[in-house]
Amino acid sequence: MRKEGRKKRKRKEDKKRVVVSNLPFEGNPHKDNPNRHYCGNQIKTSKYTVLSFVPKNLFEQLHRFANLYFVAVVVLNFIPVVNAFQPGVSVVPVCVILIVTAIKDAGEDFRRYRSDKVINNRECLAYSRKDQGYVQKRWKDVRVGDFVQIHCNEIIPADILLLFSSDPSGICHLETANLDGETNLKQRCVVKGFSQQDVQFQPEHFCNTIVCEKPNNHLNKFKGYMEHPDQTRTGFGSESLLLRGCTVRNTEVAVGIVIYAGHETKAMLNNSGPRYKRSKIERRMNVHIFFCVGLLFLLCLTGAVGHTLWNGTFKEPPPFDVPDASGNFPPAALGGFYMFLTMIILLQILIPISLYVSIELVKLGQVFLLHQDLDLYDEDTGATIQCRALNITEDLGQIRYVFSDKTGTLTENKMVFRRCSIMGSEYRHQENAKRLETPKELDSDPEECTQYHSMSFPTREAQDPAATRRQDGAQPLRRSQSARVPLQGHSRQRSTGHWDSTQPPVAFSSSIEKDVTPDKNLLSKVQDAALWLESLAEARPAKPAHATTASIADFFLALTICN
Repeated sequence: MRKEGRKKRKRKEDKKRVVVSNLPFEGNPHKDNPNRHYCGNQIKTSKYTVLSFVPKNLFEQLHRFANLYFVAVVVLNFIPVVNAFQPGVSVVPVCVILIVTAIKDAGEDFRRYRSDKVINNRECLAYSRKDQGYVQKRWKDVRVGDFVQIHCNEIIPADILLLFSSDPSGICHLETANLDGETNLKQRCVVKGFSQQDVQFQPEHFCNTIVCEKPNNHLNKFKGYMEHPDQTRTGFGSESLLLRGCTVRNTEVAVGIVIYAGHETKAMLNNSGPRYKRSKIERRMNVHIFFCVGLLFLLCLTGAVGHTLWNGTFKEPPPFDVPDASGNFPPAALGGFYMFLTMIILLQILIPISLYVSIELVKLGQVFLLHQDLDLYDEDTGATIQCRALNITEDLGQIRYVFSDKTGTLTENKMVFRRCSIMGSEYRHQENAKRLETPKELDSDPEECTQYHSMSFPTREAQDPAATRRQDGAQPLRRSQSARVPLQGHSRQRSTGHWDSTQPPVAFSSSIEKDVTPDKNLLSKVQDAALWLESLAEARPAKPAHATTASIADFFLALTICN
């Protein structure tokens, strides 16, 4: 019974993590710190090292069925009994394929290594008992049990239990876009008992023991309790945990103790790590090569059987058969087997190795062209497109559908306050205006106007003069024009930081508005519909409600063009 009780207690202890402050053990040997067994905060997302690159990369490349086939043929060609030509000739193309792919994988992994190095060398503020304050510390040097201070707009270096917030109500606002893609802020609250703090949090006065669950990959699941020196306990949950990779917003200062670090953080546990990606073409080629190998096997088997039967027609060994070193000729069955292997080498061109060399070179060319494409260059940030997976570049041209749960996923919708007009007085937000102001085209674009000037709707006159509609030409529809309808004398200008008294105040006049240009094909269809409606109106007798019907039809036609 006692042994069973001990086992149960041990199982419960294995499911818990006990964290204490590192400050009492600062300066002592590392073995005296009870948090020494926990993982450090240094991360590594690269796949290879200098020693493991060659065997690991070869193993991954041999998952491609064609590479395995080519290597097997090269090995067969080194056997003197069955070789068909010089072994060195067959090694060159296989080595070219493997080396080009290895260089491509090495470059991709080296970029991951550099990204890890930048992240590990970021700096944060950690409390030092020796310096009696917060000092700069690199992320990779942060340990479980350290006290970390985070300011507004800073990224959280590890999973931290919130103990202090500059907000009077003990609330800390987080942006979790790096984890779940959500840009709306989430609230985290200080652990009960620490929220009523009129002065700055003092880490040296923290003498509690934190007991929580083992590291897991559940982002919204976390529970534990804090044991005080008087043996009382205070519970906490995921509402008090600041996750690694999140950004602190709208909170000047937040202080907490590190609970999980490095690869034990929830963000890293959700990262499955880099994997060898294969494109659709590569997977399909594997299937096709499998059938080609089956066809090759049948051809070689037919040749081997025919060779054996033909040799059986000779009473003496034929003159083209070469005996072994002892002067003996191999048996007919063994000779047929040797001929089978020789036929494999001779008919290996059934699977063209040059095709794979060309594909690897084309992939490198595609990556180069993607990086040099000016249409994929962002002038604001000065950044080009990043090709992180060099093995699947051809899949980019095979995308047929893009499924999105909302428009903001692809268009990055942002609602930023710039200016407003209240009772005719304009109020501007200078900082947002300066940050978002970029040179854009003016509303008057003569080229577009001339382009669409020729496309005009046929005029249609109703019996009621008020319903008469005249259109000299269809021009690109602009949202700014619809916004200027009540204010006829206004023209859109760049914000210069002051208000021009000659212009009437407006509610919103931004240079980031987009123009809405009708589709040419849709416009031609609308013209046909308008002609049909005109002929229909001429065929039918006029009715009193004709003007209302015409205005409704005009409204839906305009709505169709805008959409």
